[in-house]
Amino acid sequence: MPPPLFADHSADRPPERETVEALITQARRLRGGLDAVRESTVDTSLATDPQLRWQRALCDLAVHHLDDLGGHLDQLREGLPTESADDLAGAEPPAAPPEPEPAPHERGSLLRRVGSAEWNLLTDEVSWSDELFAMFGRAPSDGPLTLDELPSLVHPEDQDGLATMVTDCLVDGRPIDGEFRIVRPDETLRTVHMVGEPVLDADGSTACMWAVLRDVSELRRSQQAVRETRDSLHRERQIAQTEHRLAVELQEAVLPPWRGSLRFPHGGPVALDLAGRYLPSGTRDLIGGGWYDALQLPDGTTLMSVGDLTGHGVTATSGMAMVLGALRGMAVAGHRPGPLMGFVNQLLDTAAQPALGSAVCGRFDPAARTLEWAQAGHPAPLLFRGGTGRALDPPEGVLLGATSGASYTQHTEQLEPGDLLVLHTDGLVPRRAQGADAAHEGAERLLALAPRFAGTRSAQDCVRIVVEEFGTAEREDDACVLIARVGG
Repeated sequence: MPPPLFADHSADRPPERETVEALITQARRLRGGLDAVRESTVDTSLATDPQLRWQRALCDLAVHHLDDLGGHLDQLREGLPTESADDLAGAEPPAAPPEPEPAPHERGSLLRRVGSAEWNLLTDEVSWSDELFAMFGRAPSDGPLTLDELPSLVHPEDQDGLATMVTDCLVDGRPIDGEFRIVRPDETLRTVHMVGEPVLDADGSTACMWAVLRDVSELRRSQQAVRETRDSLHRERQIAQTEHRLAVELQEAVLPPWRGSLRFPHGGPVALDLAGRYLPSGTRDLIGGGWYDALQLPDGTTLMSVGDLTGHGVTATSGMAMVLGALRGMAVAGHRPGPLMGFVNQLLDTAAQPALGSAVCGRFDPAARTLEWAQAGHPAPLLFRGGTGRALDPPEGVLLGATSGASYTQHTEQLEPGDLLVLHTDGLVPRRAQGADAAHEGAERLLALAPRFAGTRSAQDCVRIVVEEFGTAEREDDACVLIARVGG
């Protein structure tokens, strides 16, 4: 609202209509682009993902800003003089068709958020714009409120602040710029931003006060939503960082501490040369429940196991630690691979946090050079001999934790000096395929490495070849590989 004619402010030169129209067009284009961004943030996981909630709140806040900008520009355009026919005849045609006008109900909703008022202290006259009546939920027939009556609609907690602003304006001539909440007749609460100035007479005394009031309720709610979702996102990230650190520390504490090759038995002729590697997922923040392990047992045999539990983070790594500890303890107690898988299945089925997992477990006898092994929904070990490779025929076994009382059979494989065994999880390759093709892709690529494996001298050399082949892949999940070479 421009100051009254008797105000002591010089009138600024009104902006050109073409400039305002161009600004309105730009604002509408921005609004359309923002709507497209908002649609892209709509997701079924919006309620649970703090990142998406924060992004959505920022979009809503930007919408309110652009809506307010559009409303102000519309008001500005209404106050500009209409171009004459001669001006239009001489004007150049527009480069592009104008943007469509907003629907009447949309335009009205924008303009209702800004109203104006003037309080004349000399005549006690008060004038409110129609928008201000609508903002306060007051019928024009009820008349405008005087400065003394205005606090009756102001929230009790904000009445002192409003009184201070009005007093400073009327007595000290300070401009008004502040916010307060109003309680409308329908008991709804709105937040109003008020900007105004005193108008001085010839003696320098305050003759009247004019103000522009803007309903910023939606804007403040959006800003509050941005703050809350930002804080929630910050807390979630701190929690995620803490859990990630704990998961990494737990994983490092549980997985085999040895680096390079591990040779069994200790202190005698090498019957088994072993090496393993953990390969992280493409997203390093996802620490899974995969493991590889090798342990020399009291009777001289060697326990080898590779497996993976579903999930990520502390839950997955703690479950992996529980399973690996159970495998080791029961193997030391003398349980064979088949019954051992059954006990682990029972453990997961009755755990406080039930989980699913797959595993392959083998017991190598160096005296007989035999591998006794069982599996639970896991890729079979690969046997390389004489420059070629094949997958061992798997015994029956379902996923760990899937069925109560499941039984697991075991097979025995006769090995020869120089044989190479590769135990691995199914996360080695990106899952470009679905179903059975995806399950066999990693094994097929490993089998294709047979000629290169044949030229190696140790299990560690074979692990390096696997890392070269799979280490740079953008895997959805982490992976483990354990390689054992049978000695002569």
